[in-house]
Formats: sequence, structure tokens, C-alpha cells
Amino acid sequence: MSPPTPRLRRALLVLTAALAALLCALAPLPAAADGPADTDPADTARAAGDGPADWTARPAGGGADRDARPYVYLEGTPGTALQDRLAVTNSGRAPLTVRLRGDGRAGAWIGFAADTVTVPARTRAEVPLALTVPPDAVPGDASGEVVADDGDEEIRVPVRVRIGGPTLAALTVEDVEISGGTIRYALVNRGNAMLEPRLAVRADGMFGTLLDRPERPLPLELAPGRRVERTEPWPDAPALDAVTVRLRVTAPGGARDEAEASATYIPVAPAVGGGLLVLGGLALLGSGAYRRRRTRRGDPEPPGAESADDRQPTTETRPLVKAGPLVKAGAES
Repeated sequence: MSPPTPRLRRALLVLTAALAALLCALAPLPAAADGPADTDPADTARAAGDGPADWTARPAGGGADRDARPYVYLEGTPGTALQDRLAVTNSGRAPLTVRLRGDGRAGAWIGFAADTVTVPARTRAEVPLALTVPPDAVPGDASGEVVADDGDEEIRVPVRVRIGGPTLAALTVEDVEISGGTIRYALVNRGNAMLEPRLAVRADGMFGTLLDRPERPLPLELAPGRRVERTEPWPDAPALDAVTVRLRVTAPGGARDEAEASATYIPVAPAVGGGLLVLGGLALLGSGAYRRRRTRRGDPEPPGAESADDRQPTTETRPLVKAGPLVKAGAES
């Protein structure tokens, strides 16, 4: 078979690269681990009272029940100063020194009677705190934390503030993506109220509904202006189908939004096998077309090739001439 021309070789390389890119695009990405992609800080922060075995910090005045006041809750209008107390209990045998600070939006509004407190052994100290709501604060909910730190470990006490005035509950679901057995999305609090979102998921394929999860509460509180990226596991995603996934989120106060995304599932092994067959067929067709085109044009043979006639031995016949003296015929005298 004659070698292909440079133009044909380039065409085959382009087709091979395009097919490889298509196969890579069709191959599903590794599924992410199940569970939410983002965790609310309140979920990871220590609950009020939890912490080192020899000392605790929690809102004061909660009574004997440690869960009576799991967080500091205050209400007020913009420009007002709100007061509360933090209790630090040292159950160890040595004095305890802790530093106090605020963290988060509402935490930045907090001032303490003393930023550093030393508590004697087996003693409880109550530290007054004041939270001043900024005059330009937007009505609604704000959150933060009081952080008590002894230099080695810290305890975080949640703070919730309800700012008086008209509130707006607004929630959006954005950036929905489907990757293998995982659905990714983002929730954004567009209002000024603290939200507790609820989620419903539905997926439809070419032949009917594939997934239908009823509305359920999500394990997070979404503060105003906050964005959270999460994942929804889909372990029984189809192997071959074209699907549309719809997410619906709601929250108390009338917040509601919907978003959707589409994806096509194609098995990897059949796609690779079919791609190789297509590539082989294209190569055969290209070689055949090259030979037919060369035959029609009467292209000369490549350098170094010999024709059938050139390979036959050539014998040249010439008359044999014998050299000798010339004799002139005549009568002898």
C-alpha cells in the first residue's frame, strides 16, 4: 500500500485528536463524596458549654440545665445597645485566664467589660457584654459568636440578633451542575432575615421520572447575604439517558426559588469501542481514496521504485566479425 500524502496524514491526525477529545468529554468525572460541600460554621463550632474538661463558657442565667440557653439571643432596633452576660466556669485546680472576642457580623458589634478574665480554681465568673446595633443596620436577623480562648483551646458561643423593622425573606438556588452521581448547587440568602432552607429534588429522563425526593429541611441556617455551596448525592444515576434535574428551595417567610440543569449519561466502554471502530473506518476510507486518486491522476512512482520492464535483463545481439588478412582472388602465375 502506498504511503498517504502529508495532507491526508494531517487530516487523520485531526480526526484522531477530535475523537479523543470527545471521548474524554463523555467520560464521567469521579463522584464526589456524599454529603454537603459546605458546612455551616454553627455546625462545626462547639456548642455553648462544650469544650475542655476543666472549664466551660455559656450564656449566663440559663439555670441548671446547660441547654436552657444554647446561644445569646437579643432583639433591638438600629442604634440601640443591648446587654447580656457570659459565664465562664473554671472546674480545674488552678486559676484560668481566658481572652474574649467577638466573631462574625453580630460579633463585631459586641464589647466586653473586660477582654481578659482570670477565674480562680473551682469558681464561676460572669462577664457583662454589650451589643450595639449600628444605626444603618438593615432590619432582619444577624448572627455571630463570642469566642473564649485560654491559649490552648477555645469555646464558641453563638449569638443571634433580631433587628426590628420590616424584613424580607429572599432565597435563590444557583449554579446547578450534574457530575456523575453528584448534584452540585449553591444557596444564597438575598434578603435580610435568617433562613432555614428546605430542598426538593426531581430528575426526569427520556422515559419518565428517575428521582423524586420530597421537600426536606437542610441542616443549616443561612444568614443574610451568605452563600453556601452544597452537594446532593445521586448514587443510582442512570448509565445511559438524557436527564433534567430540577431543584426547588423554600424557607419560612415566603422565600422560594427553582433552578434546573441537564446532563447526558453515556457508558464509557461502548463509547471508546465505537470511537475506535469509527477511527479505523476513517483510516481505511482515507487510504482507499488516496489510492484511487493516485491511479486516476497517473502520478509517477515514488523515487527508488522500479517498473516491471526495468527489472527484465536486456540482451543485445551484434554480428560476429572475425579479424584476418584480406585475400584477393585471382589466377596464379
